[in-house]
Amino acid sequence: MAVFMLMMVFAVSCNKPIEPNNGGGNGPQNDSVIDDGLLNGHAYVDLGLPSSILWATCNLGADLPEDFGDYFAWGETEPKEIYDWKCYKYGRFIHERYELNKYCTDSVYGLNGFVDDLTLLELDDDAARACWGDGWRMPTIEEWEELFEHTTNDWTAQNGVNGWRFTASNGNSLFLPAAGYYWDGELNAADLGVYWSVTLNEEYPYRAWGFHFNSFQGHLCGSSDRNRGQTVRAVCCRQ
Repeated sequence: MAVFMLMMVFAVSCNKPIEPNNGGGNGPQNDSVIDDGLLNGHAYVDLGLPSSILWATCNLGADLPEDFGDYFAWGETEPKEIYDWKCYKYGRFIHERYELNKYCTDSVYGLNGFVDDLTLLELDDDAARACWGDGWRMPTIEEWEELFEHTTNDWTAQNGVNGWRFTASNGNSLFLPAAGYYWDGELNAADLGVYWSVTLNEEYPYRAWGFHFNSFQGHLCGSSDRNRGQTVRAVCCRQ
């Protein structure tokens, strides 16, 4: 039943998308990081990944690794009480059609045929950058895949909170709580991990890619509607 529910929640393709080469400009960067485990007062962990990406130890808005933290709609930089198309910053769903006004690759979904072909969040629309400052950003979907592929991972509990632990060959580890997502004003699927990336679903631009998991399905590279409130785990780079 849990597997079925997960597939229903993330009904659009779980295939890894082709790496974007246009738009947005919010991909891997050479931001300088002082090697003391902190950037702008927020801790990171080095998992020895091929890209040298460093992962934050807590979600945005959280004080501990097992805390859920805040929830964000994709492209918005502040949490809110209601997550729906009526109050989404970059589009709406009205009269049975989507009307996107930013991050749109298909005129069918754009407001009055709007298309900008941006496929990665710009830094001004990146919740991690807005909340934690220069050097921090949301990961790309390829960086989520790298985290999964270059660590061992398992469903576990930390201080009574269920989630996934990623353990690297260097002995360091990262815990992601299964924090669910917000739809309208309600928290849904609290047994799922649902984390945003900066990467737009180019085929269905009213959706964006993320990293999803539960105790049964395991890792799923899937997309969900951009207006949903989901958790964010930030990354930074070392030169």
